[in-house]
This record gives sequence, structure tokens and C-alpha cells, in this order.
Amino acid sequence: MNPQVDQFLLKTKKWRPVLDLLRSILLESELIEEFKWKQPCYTLNGKNVILLGAFKEFCIVSFLKGVLMKDPAQLLTAQGENTNTWRVIKFTDVSEIIKLEATLKEYIAASIQIEKEGKKVEIKETETDPLPLELLEKFAESHDFQKAFNSLTPGRQRGYLLYFKSPKQSKTRASRIEQYRQRILNGKGFHDCVCGLSKKMPSCDGSHKYIK
Repeated sequence: MNPQVDQFLLKTKKWRPVLDLLRSILLESELIEEFKWKQPCYTLNGKNVILLGAFKEFCIVSFLKGVLMKDPAQLLTAQGENTNTWRVIKFTDVSEIIKLEATLKEYIAASIQIEKEGKKVEIKETETDPLPLELLEKFAESHDFQKAFNSLTPGRQRGYLLYFKSPKQSKTRASRIEQYRQRILNGKGFHDCVCGLSKKMPSCDGSHKYIK
């Protein structure tokens, strides 16, 4: 049991019973409990396998390679339109978990087996740049943030993605995304100046202040 997760649960009043039960089920597995991106994360040999999260209307168990999992009970759903690999199960009540406990354990075991076998998700080539895992995690935390990013023009999206994906360390990528969260929520591109133009535009000399 990770003490940071204990502190996280102490601050989560509404969903405490639901999260406590989900946590106890996850702790029965061979996964290691860690705390990443401000939420409980369950890993195998240092690889992220499952995330536990709480939102306004529900709690979720996120399977990071859920697209590779079989879903006989039809429980898995995509968290958002840009979530190509994750699949989640939503819960709003302890009784739901108790009813599905055996099935949930089977799904957890399946996700562990996928990681043990080293299976990779094949990302189909598209016209858009693939989104980094850290950005998908931020989308899972905030639908408004995901909506704001999707509302940007393709060029503005690519500008952010080039900047977000360039660091080798996940911590640095996550920090960059958080740094520019409000800028994206404001509908501004990475190169946009307060004058409304891009610094790359001939009519903008880049001397104006930037919105953070």
C-alpha cells in the first residue's frame, strides 16, 4: 500500500467507499501500487498497467492496453475519441463492484498477462500525430481540457505535440503539458502571441507578451 494513495483517498470524500473497494481488489493482484499523475497507478516491472481515478460523476478503472483485451462482459469503453489504447470501466456504487468483482478480477488478470507477454498496441498511421500517453492521461482527468485541445486547428495541435513529445522523460513531458494547460484552455496555439497572430507571421515581430 502506497502512503501517497492513502493521502489521495483521504481527500476523496464522495467516492471513498468505491475507491477503497477497487483499491483492495487491485492490491490482491501482483501489481505494485504507485502514485503517478496525481492518481493511483498499478505497475508490473515498472510498466504502467492500470490507473484508478475519480471524476465528478463516476470512478474509473483504466486499462492502459485495454484495446488488446477481450471484453466478453462488454464492460470496456473508450474514455475519449482520441484514446486509442486505453479502455475503462466506470463505477458509481459499491454494489456495482460487488456484483462484478469476479469479472473485474479476470480483467485485471488479463491486463497483467498482456503486459507479461510484452504485447504492443499497433498505432495505425493517420494524418494526425499520435498523442503522447501523458496527454491522454490529462484528457482522462479533464474532459474540458480534451475538448479545448480538440478544438484547436490541426496546425496548433501539431505545434503542441512536437513540444510535448520531444523530452525523453515522462515526468518532463507531463510537466510541459501542465505548463501549457491554461493556454490550450484559452484556445491559444503554441506560437500565438497576445495580438492574436503567430510569432511566425510577418506582421508580428514577436515583441508582445505571451499568455501562459
